[in-house]
Amino acid sequence: MAAPAQMIGSSFSFLDAVEKASAAAALNRPVLVIGERGTGKELIADRLHRLSPRWSQTLVSLNCAALPENLIDAELFGYETGAFTGAQRARAGRFEDADGGTLFLDEIGTLSSQAQERLLRVVEYGELSRLGSNKVISVDVRLVGATNEDLPTMVEQGRFRADLLDRLSFEVITLPPLRERAEDIDKLANHFARRMAAELGWPRFPGFSAKVVEQLNDWHWPGNIRELKNVVERALYRWGDADRPIGQLVVDPFESPWRPQSAHAPKQGPAPAPPQRAAALAPAPQVSDAQPPAPHNVSDLRGAVAAYEKQLLESALDRHRHNQRRAAAALGLSYDQLRHALRRHGLLGEGPNPA
Repeated sequence: MAAPAQMIGSSFSFLDAVEKASAAAALNRPVLVIGERGTGKELIADRLHRLSPRWSQTLVSLNCAALPENLIDAELFGYETGAFTGAQRARAGRFEDADGGTLFLDEIGTLSSQAQERLLRVVEYGELSRLGSNKVISVDVRLVGATNEDLPTMVEQGRFRADLLDRLSFEVITLPPLRERAEDIDKLANHFARRMAAELGWPRFPGFSAKVVEQLNDWHWPGNIRELKNVVERALYRWGDADRPIGQLVVDPFESPWRPQSAHAPKQGPAPAPPQRAAALAPAPQVSDAQPPAPHNVSDLRGAVAAYEKQLLESALDRHRHNQRRAAAALGLSYDQLRHALRRHGLLGEGPNPA
């Protein structure tokens, strides 16, 4: 069995998800893993398997979105000879392959209604029939599903079966996006960089320049950990100097003055910069330090303190261009303390760089 992939991070939201996975692993129940693309849903599925009593058996994975609708049933449940055109010999499906172990169904929200109905029977009774056969086959499989969709909303829209969701959601583990794990960005970036340096044959990883560290922490990472890994590895490969700290970061590899325009893209003028880049290019606003109200004008102590605290938060955010990590450092707060204060005053999410 291959060595388990490393799970790196110390943020509370990430550790909470890992702890939930560790606790659920020992139980022979289905688990749903929810998260944006690139957040590490496969790693959680691997952890659920390795910490379970099934650890010595097979972990079988299937990306449900990678197969056309007319093939997903055959792939999951298998088929007999002649079940459809091209079925020249019988084949077991992924459920039979995973018998005694764990089946990880990624992008489970893309399953057709017919596949959902057949999946419901397997989850409920542990029985299936191959396509083209009436013979019932019993399987013992622990099911882990993953998706970046909001499954309860899909149920309301009639796109996902409510009874199937009920049976799959014994435990639901929701992974935080990387923008909510700001304290983990440096750890992850250095981990990927050290591995890439070794792959390139460098004697050591020379580190990142201050400018690159700032870029890494300011970017909003829509592709999450997978995007961060690609960006860091590309930076080392393009830098090509094992003796100097990495001084250049290309977040968007498609950036080019000769980049072809989509036929549907507007032709007039350049595309606007993403909020984070626009904020980085804009001059820092000149905001005077917040001042407390004069003592003789205070008639509501709690209200005055709250108003002054809100002023301080807004001033710090403006001075640091809504970079919450820098604002927190300037105020002598941890990142989580700042987020809590922003939430209390209704400021969370304001500005171009809430994360």
